[in-house]
Amino acid sequence: MYFTRTRSRIKRNQREAAEKLLSPLSLLPPIIQLKEERIIGVISPATVAMSGQGQFNNSPRGGEDNKDVEAGTSSFTEYEEDSPFDITSTKNAPVERLRRWRQAALVLNASRRFRYTLDLKREEDKKRMLRKMRAHAQAIRAAHLFKAAASRVNGISSSPPSPGGGDFGIGQEQIVSISRDQNIGALQELGGVKGLSGLLKTNLEKGIHGDDEDISKRKSAFGSNTYPQKKGRSFWRFVWEASQDLTLIILIVAAAASLALGIKTEGIEKGWYDGISIAFAVLLVIVVTATSDYRQSLQFQNLNEEKRNIRLEVTRDGRRVEISIYDIVVGDIIPLNIGDQVPADGVLVAGHSLAVDESSMTGESKIVHKNSTKNPFLMSGCKVADGHGTMLVTGVGVNTEWGLLMASVSEDNGGETPLQVRLNGVATFIGIVGLTVAGVVLFVLVVRYFTGHTKGANGAPQFVGGKTKFDHVLDDIVKIITVAVTIVVVAVPEGLPLAVTLTLAYSMRKMMADKALVRRLSACETMGSATTICSDKTGTLTLNEMTVVECYAGFQKMDPPDSSSKLPHTFTSILVEGIAHNTTGSVFRSESGEIQVSGSPTERAILNWAIKLGMNFDALRSESSAVHFFHSTQSRNPDSSVHIHWKGAAEIVLGSCTHYMDENENPVDMSSDKMAELKDAINDMAARSLRCVAIAFRKFEADKIPTDEDQLSRWVLPEDDLVLLAIVGIKDPCRPGVKNSVLLCQQAGVKVRMVTGDNIQTAKAIALECGILASDSDASEPNLIEGKVFRSYSEEERDRICEEISVMGRSSPNDKLLLVQSLKRKGHVVAVTGDGTNDAPALHEADIGLSMGIQGTEVAKEKSDIIILDDNFESVVKVVRWGRSVYANIQKFIQFQLTVNVAALVINVVAAISSGDVPLTAVQLLWVNLIMDTLGALALATEPPTDHLMDRDPVGRREPLITNIMWRNLFVQAMYQVTVLLVLNFRGISILHLDHKPNAERVKNTVIFNAFVICQIFNEFNARKPDEFNIFQGVLRNHLFVGIICITIVLQVVIVEFLGTFASTIKLDWEMWLICIGIGSISWPLAVIGKCIPVPETPVSQYFRINRWRRNSSSG
Repeated sequence: MYFTRTRSRIKRNQREAAEKLLSPLSLLPPIIQLKEERIIGVISPATVAMSGQGQFNNSPRGGEDNKDVEAGTSSFTEYEEDSPFDITSTKNAPVERLRRWRQAALVLNASRRFRYTLDLKREEDKKRMLRKMRAHAQAIRAAHLFKAAASRVNGISSSPPSPGGGDFGIGQEQIVSISRDQNIGALQELGGVKGLSGLLKTNLEKGIHGDDEDISKRKSAFGSNTYPQKKGRSFWRFVWEASQDLTLIILIVAAAASLALGIKTEGIEKGWYDGISIAFAVLLVIVVTATSDYRQSLQFQNLNEEKRNIRLEVTRDGRRVEISIYDIVVGDIIPLNIGDQVPADGVLVAGHSLAVDESSMTGESKIVHKNSTKNPFLMSGCKVADGHGTMLVTGVGVNTEWGLLMASVSEDNGGETPLQVRLNGVATFIGIVGLTVAGVVLFVLVVRYFTGHTKGANGAPQFVGGKTKFDHVLDDIVKIITVAVTIVVVAVPEGLPLAVTLTLAYSMRKMMADKALVRRLSACETMGSATTICSDKTGTLTLNEMTVVECYAGFQKMDPPDSSSKLPHTFTSILVEGIAHNTTGSVFRSESGEIQVSGSPTERAILNWAIKLGMNFDALRSESSAVHFFHSTQSRNPDSSVHIHWKGAAEIVLGSCTHYMDENENPVDMSSDKMAELKDAINDMAARSLRCVAIAFRKFEADKIPTDEDQLSRWVLPEDDLVLLAIVGIKDPCRPGVKNSVLLCQQAGVKVRMVTGDNIQTAKAIALECGILASDSDASEPNLIEGKVFRSYSEEERDRICEEISVMGRSSPNDKLLLVQSLKRKGHVVAVTGDGTNDAPALHEADIGLSMGIQGTEVAKEKSDIIILDDNFESVVKVVRWGRSVYANIQKFIQFQLTVNVAALVINVVAAISSGDVPLTAVQLLWVNLIMDTLGALALATEPPTDHLMDRDPVGRREPLITNIMWRNLFVQAMYQVTVLLVLNFRGISILHLDHKPNAERVKNTVIFNAFVICQIFNEFNARKPDEFNIFQGVLRNHLFVGIICITIVLQVVIVEFLGTFASTIKLDWEMWLICIGIGSISWPLAVIGKCIPVPETPVSQYFRINRWRRNSSSG
């Protein structure tokens, strides 16, 4: 069997177990080839692709004490059910659990709050629609089969196909009908695949011409590979959703009532001020909120476009070119390999062991084997489960069932994130407190009003029983209700959970520049909690630029390795023949003589080496044909004998060799001395971090190969008596910055582990070079372990040693899965990289699956949460930084918002109870709400990550959102603001020397309002760095933060100086402005002093849990 990457051998029963994980993808198909001189090439069926890598180095922070013991549980049944918001992972979460927290949340605007959560009803509708489409397609096929059977019984021949119109010999309707109905009879009437390709003007070997005119004609005749997408929400839709907030609706009603009553009682000239002021403030909140939401929506749309834009290879004009999936046209020839998504409807031209997972369209998990005669039809959207082949495109876009499905369903927002759920819990708790406070204020103000304790501007009671007119009473009551409702608006942090999507949208856009495409929102924040990263070696820790640098050609070491003059002619011809046939790569030679090699890095390295040995790729391929790939058949010449060619992991293939070819081109028995010599050579190359690949062959009698298709599919290829041809050492250098990246992870408390299919010695050498292993003394079990050893342990033993493993060599994808499961059971938050189809189970099981954008298959990408576009480990580390940044930014915003909440609520409640009036009016509170909610989120939730984030341990997924440091900062700032502003409220006139000045009360209230807003502006700087003294570091790099601060200052000046009538303010002189600025500026040195106050390590919330547990225990 051949290997496109590192391979390792497993037993058949182990292979079958691996197949159950996803599909029969664990094995790459062996190939048998025929030639005139009776030669064939095959690859060993007993080897499996093992390109997984995993590594875990002990963090310098050390073992058990620093890990979150609850962070990595994979079963939701293990979680405490105390709170519906206690969801540490939404990946694969049960629907009932997601529904439970939605029902428990206190929500004022459901359409906005749940915009970026999983729409449970829509998911059910989507599944129901998919079932209908599957049933419809199967009914059509069944009807066609019934009709065809009836025609055969009655001797009725089908009518000949109608000629196509335009530039092609077949029309769109006819070809779509054949493909969609999978009408094999109609295809055969056209002359099979060859006849159909002629009608489509396609060369089955070279593809279409592919020039602009040809592409244009094909799109005009058969359509493009796109489907109509539902338009994104317009800006006005976001305005409408923002206006659905219950409190804002009440305020609009109150504004209308205030307007009507004001005009009636005070006349048109002055009576409209209060009502219009409130309405304008509400409108401003709605417009700013809608603008922010609309911008987020556009960012998510762009990211969704990137996710859908799959890049793939097609054959055009004789060469393979990479294009977008949207650029595929009918007639294209597309190579298919394991893990690829079928990009359009088509028919199989040729294939070896090609098996397709059609469950996405049929709903059946059974793997369907394809061949070009009996079952050639391929459906768009399905996945290649095994083998490889080429297909002829027959239907694109909405002319496929997949296209119809995609056109009928809306974009999935990816579901909620754990942080969103937790913030909904925080918002619900704060909202309940806010509603209680608002109720108390409403009650106190109403009681004081009707008992005559509420004074007017002239000092007289506002209500006198039997004397005050009803209109005045109603107007005053509306104003009281307006204040109470406005307190609810400020108190209920409706935008707090949405701050997560804001920072995620910002982070995802920036992560694209750092070569990371986020497929699932939750992965962003979960990456900040990662305690370990299981990384591949090839292409992730290394450059994936492979070159053959050493070679043992059976009987001698070649120096240089591509010196063909040192090899006998017949030996060379057998060697290059096996390389030419036994590959998924290809070689294209242009008319100018330029050679272009495609395929995996390992394949390209070996093909380039063979070219230097004199291989003529096209000539060798044309002189022989494939007889058999594992589980599949191909044509062969009956007068030819067979050679079976193997290529794979050196020590495994060498173990099956009983002979080697000497300089006289004669097979010589493999003596124990020669075997030991070659094993030493392999170990020596592996110790120098070379990937070792062995190439071998054996003769086989042609008459022993089954001719029946079913027998051939069950035929067991011989795995012994091989003749060794060559052992090559392939160099793949480490990436330049990978050692620093590994060190950075270790300093951040994230252990990096290498899980690779390579030789254990090669893995060790690379691990030492990358810094995963500190020294040779670390290279012992279980720190350095082979996959077969790890899988042989019991589950308890694997759990016991898993945390000590740093390097696992010769591992299978199943070994990687077992390691991930063990680590999660030990409480780790596990990130896994993978690129192969067999990595899909591990990617799915891991807390964060990271697939490779260059080498990764579509199956791996679909199962992953984040795609690393450049396959670089440094990009993985950047994702960790961004994950921690998301969490840190949300905490900054929470600290800022809660400070405003506490200060505003305490000031208004105390003032209402003591004096019957509130210093902050409805319009002013709405402006404060805008500052702390939308503008505050924009300013603080978009802070870029800093190096300081990597100096911390990973964030435990059950750690409290509000840390003791945040409580300290919040308490210091809120108490300062409350104290100063309440002093101004009760003694402000005398303190500010306003005793004998006109409008003293309005000036005092304006100073309170102005000082309160300016305190928030200064405190916004404090919130940037909750645990650092230098709050200005990097501030100028965050242009959005600076811009919002400037906008807030300008608008505050406008409100105070020019909108006094609307905002109930009065112009302030420069002295008052200086006083306000002075009050606000004190928050900076106060923050420095506050950060010197030590805080206990035990979270505040833990004390409440302990007390609750004690109460429950005592009551029990």
